[in-house]
Amino acid sequence: MKIKMIYTLMMILLLSACEKEVIEYVDVPGPTETIIETVTETVTITETVTDTVTVTEVVPFPPDSYSFTREGLSTVSYGGQTARVKMAQELASALNDPSFTSTQLDAMFNDGTGFTDASLDESGKTIGSKVSSYGSATVKPMFDAFITDVTENVFPAVNADPVVLASAGVAGRYTDAGGSNRTVYVNGKGLEINQAFTKGIIGGMAADQIISGYLSASKLDGGTNVEDNNNGVYAYTAGGATENNATKMEHYWDEGFGYLYGLEPNPAYPQLGYGVLLNKYLKKVDASDEPGIADVIYNAFKLGRAAIVAQNYELRDEQAAIVKVNLSKVIGYKAAYYLRSGATEITSGNWANAFHALSEGYGFIISLQFGRKADGITPYMTNAEVNTMLDALMEGNGFWDITPDALNALADQVDAATGLN
Repeated sequence: MKIKMIYTLMMILLLSACEKEVIEYVDVPGPTETIIETVTETVTITETVTDTVTVTEVVPFPPDSYSFTREGLSTVSYGGQTARVKMAQELASALNDPSFTSTQLDAMFNDGTGFTDASLDESGKTIGSKVSSYGSATVKPMFDAFITDVTENVFPAVNADPVVLASAGVAGRYTDAGGSNRTVYVNGKGLEINQAFTKGIIGGMAADQIISGYLSASKLDGGTNVEDNNNGVYAYTAGGATENNATKMEHYWDEGFGYLYGLEPNPAYPQLGYGVLLNKYLKKVDASDEPGIADVIYNAFKLGRAAIVAQNYELRDEQAAIVKVNLSKVIGYKAAYYLRSGATEITSGNWANAFHALSEGYGFIISLQFGRKADGITPYMTNAEVNTMLDALMEGNGFWDITPDALNALADQVDAATGLN
């Protein structure tokens, strides 16, 4: 009995100890099991990428010649300018021909009629309408007054029988006894009208139209010209085309070109010296005062036109400035030159030569107001300054009274105004 109780007690103690330990069994994958889990996740990545792009501007190289085409046809035209420079040449001759009347000369100048070349009469162009279009309104009446003076005073004296010999205060014919034997028809102040008129037209029409007109930004960019040039909107016909094939901007540039090269037989490769206006005197300046200036001007005209085709208007304006400044030099150089030349001829006693040279100088002085200084903007002289110098030349009996010292002083004033020597 005692043994049974001990056994029972031991069993109770053993069961009590077992209740204190809890064992949990967890299933763990064995080495041959594979667990596959799919996870879907949205990830937003913001990345800034910086890249350097080099843009090369295409600058048109000057073409070999002033030749521009579109679909095989030339886009260059300046017929109106050719007509006017031809008119100027014939009018210059008529102003020294005593057989012409005031009515005839006025028709040639203001109406564009009465020329020996019938195509000029039919062109519908005039010189008078283009004189100082961008300058002072006081300039055009000077040219009309030249026609009145030569037909009412000079030609009647030359046509008289016997011919009136010019002297101080008396219009007529004057011939140097020796030396050149030059004969001139002058008014009472020694002014040879055709020379003053023609040299004044060089600035008053040709240079004014180029510098202040056709090559100006206001003309080239006027209206919708830039937009039209960018989009190929054509307004003029050239090169035998049956439809418009040139933009306004292209044509305006060509018209400026025409006032200088309009009489060149081969303007693609100009030789210079043609006509009586800028082309003639550019050749002279290129051969003496500033060799190479002709190439500078021509290359600028070419590159400027190419820039228009390429729609590079900054380059276009740079070339326009080159043309303006250098073309103005023709006027500046020649104005001073003829004043000094006249002084030399007076000293030598060659009065007909002196009258001729000083009359050319007088015309170039008129033209000074249309030339531009190195900035391409400021006139060499204002209209008032020009008129003051003209008055000094015509004081008293004009060229009959003026001294070589006075002429050289005036030439120095021109040099100071133009910045040329």
